[in-house]
Formats: sequence, C-alpha cells, structure tokens
Amino acid sequence: MECQECHERPATLHFTQVINGKKTEIRVCEVCAKEKGYVNYPEEGYSLHNLLTGLFNFDTTKMESPAFQQVKDLQCPQCGMTFSQFKEAGKFGCATCYDTFSDRLDPILRRVHAGNTKHSGKIPKRAGDDLQMKRRLQSFKEQLQQLIEKEAFEEAAEVRDKIKALEARLRDLEAGDNS
Repeated sequence: MECQECHERPATLHFTQVINGKKTEIRVCEVCAKEKGYVNYPEEGYSLHNLLTGLFNFDTTKMESPAFQQVKDLQCPQCGMTFSQFKEAGKFGCATCYDTFSDRLDPILRRVHAGNTKHSGKIPKRAGDDLQMKRRLQSFKEQLQQLIEKEAFEEAAEVRDKIKALEARLRDLEAGDNS
C-alpha cells in the first residue's frame, strides 16, 4: 500500500483516529509522518535506554511526599549512585545497587515483566539435564516438607524415596563429569 500523502513511498505507518464515533484511518510513509507531525522521533532514534528510563518515571505530584524524598535520596554505599541517578541512567553502578534499591525494583519489574518479579527463563537442552534435575529435587523437597507438616507420612515416604533416587542420579552425573 502506498503513502496517502506523497503517493511515492510505501506506507509503513497506520494511524486510526476515532472522534465522536467517526473513524479516520491514515496510512503514510515515515518521511511524510515526520513532515506532517504525526510522529516525533528523537534525532538519535528511540533506544532501549529511552524505553527503560520511561518505565522509571513517576507522577511528579508524588515527588513532594516525604516518603519519596527519602527514596530519592537513597544512595548505594558501594558506588554512591542515588535512586534518582538510577532512574535517569536506567542502569546500576554496581552489584550492590540491586540490594540497596530492591524495595523500589519490584514495582518496576512487575510493569516490565507482566506482573512477575522472578525470572524462570529457559534451560539449554545440552547443559540442562542436571539443572532440571536439581529443580525437580528442590520441588520434591518442598513437597516433602508440606507433606510432613500435614502429617501425610505415607505420601512423604514416597517423595523421600524419589528424592534419594534423584540425588543418586545427580551424584552419578557429577562423578561422570569429573572423570
């Protein structure tokens, strides 16, 4: 589809506007969109840094509260970075910043990761067997603890046996890697 303005270049942007129930659609190329003021790109483009920094912006009316002032002045003891500097830069100065600003990171991570604050990720297939077994082992241990608390000892015994078998397999795998 060609640009509705210049009729020379292909339309790469599609804008839909609804005013008083009347729908208007415009298809334009990037050059015409800039000329007509449909978009306002920064000269250097829109970077990942711009995206992340935008996520840290807060309502400026809340900045006057004493609680925000305390957070704003929070400073990393290792590198000296303040929370406001972190918001501007979009990245930390050192590893200690994660611990220092941890209270403020959860809301940001929830926005970025659709409500999640824990990254589970994917495990590579070629190196993931032992890691998957370790995760399964941890899950069994948690399940065993819950069963003991419920006093479901027969089921707990079955889970205990699964844990022992899995630990034996892990030892065999690790012994095979060391040889």
